[in-house]
Amino acid sequence: MKKKLWINNNEFITFDENKKGISDEIATRKRAFDFYSLGLNLPDPDPVLKKQGKDVKIYRELLADSHVWACVQSRKSGVLSLEWELDRGKAKSRQAKIIEDIFNKLDLNTIITEILDASMFGFQPLEVIWQNTGSLIIPKEIKAKPVEWFVFDDENQLKLKTKENRQGELLPDRKFLLPQYNPSYQNPYGERTLSRVFWPVIFKKGGLKFWVIFTEKYGMPFLVGKHPRGTSKDDTDNLADMLTAMIQDAIAVIPDDSSVELHEAAKGSSAEIYEKLIDKMNAEISKAILGQTLTTEIGKTGSYAASNTHMGVRKDIIDSDKKIVERTLNQLIRWIYDLNFSGQSNIPVFSMWEEEDVDLNLAQRDKILSDSGVKFTKDYYMKAYGFEDEDIELAEPGVLTHSQQDINQETSNQQKSQFQEFKEKSEFQDQQAIDEFVNSFSEDELQKQAGIILLPIIELIKEGNSYEDIQEKLSKNGLKTEEIELIIQKAIFIAEVWGRLNGND
Repeated sequence: MKKKLWINNNEFITFDENKKGISDEIATRKRAFDFYSLGLNLPDPDPVLKKQGKDVKIYRELLADSHVWACVQSRKSGVLSLEWELDRGKAKSRQAKIIEDIFNKLDLNTIITEILDASMFGFQPLEVIWQNTGSLIIPKEIKAKPVEWFVFDDENQLKLKTKENRQGELLPDRKFLLPQYNPSYQNPYGERTLSRVFWPVIFKKGGLKFWVIFTEKYGMPFLVGKHPRGTSKDDTDNLADMLTAMIQDAIAVIPDDSSVELHEAAKGSSAEIYEKLIDKMNAEISKAILGQTLTTEIGKTGSYAASNTHMGVRKDIIDSDKKIVERTLNQLIRWIYDLNFSGQSNIPVFSMWEEEDVDLNLAQRDKILSDSGVKFTKDYYMKAYGFEDEDIELAEPGVLTHSQQDINQETSNQQKSQFQEFKEKSEFQDQQAIDEFVNSFSEDELQKQAGIILLPIIELIKEGNSYEDIQEKLSKNGLKTEEIELIIQKAIFIAEVWGRLNGND
């Protein structure tokens, strides 16, 4: 029906009240002319399930394959190895502490493992069991439920199939967490990684079956029985039965006019065909689950750069799975706030992160600089190594801890004892003469030569980016040590002459 909107006494605009505006959704399943608009629920678009005429339970059977299981565990372990924390942000301290206590009581490791099943099966419903603890309503338990129990309706809402309602019934709010792997409007069931490995596993099983048959057939030698021409069929059958018993028991009794020969089968090249097929299928499984093959294929060679690239691909997939976990648990936090602290806009955020190792090159460089007299601030250690303010405490110059004082005192006492024992044994006049010669050089001269040698080294250390970089620059830049070398040569010459003159004494 058309209506008129009068702008003034003389002008009006005609419009259709059934016409959709820009704020309305126009392209919907109810209006579209296709197969999906005919039913109450969305059929699962998985191509493998449609061809097999089965449900998602067949994917659970794939986990019995050892290589599939290893790849799935590797992918999950990458996320489970991450650290987690609750970033309070501007949330109230008391409320954030309640959330933290709830997460500490939950079996978070199991929950995260079940959330990660979403990447294998497309989605994974988790039922939240709430409990009233007086003033708070908190999750007591979170249980993963079988995927095949659920369907989606034409509005992409999750429904539970029951005995009373096989078409599915809608679920109450804040009851089921729903992690999904790459869902879309067309496919709310998500993308199933196990769907990509279905055929490789089937072909692999077929190859193993024929390989076992081949091994049984050609792995053992053939026994050939010979009997005279004209032997009756009964005697021939008896000889065949004897040979069969001989294969299993290695014992046979045959007539004296019969003979048995042993023939070895040489079919090594044929066996490699099955081995290559299985290796190829395992590689396809690894690529589908982990995105690469080098971290799962034992004995495969590759360059260091290729290995790093493959690890980077695996890390990207792990980061994607990590975001699914974070999104799901942050949804749980929002539900807890809705039920207990409604109206709060500042809530804690759950996040996962990887604990980084200390940069050894940076640590070696800092040690060299520190030994050469460079002093680092507390802020530098916090920025370079990720320490918190309360994690470190810098000792003042010249101030030692009690343990350091005890160690230094013990070392000093040992050195004094050893020197005293050595001194009591004998006094070397020759050594005293050499020492007096060395002491004849002025301290200013020796200090000057030391400064000439050490100053370039200190500058190279300050400019170096790593320990190897410093070593390379030291080898390329010659040091001016001519004068100090001359002093050392004189000392060695005089010591040698003195020893030759007084050696006979």
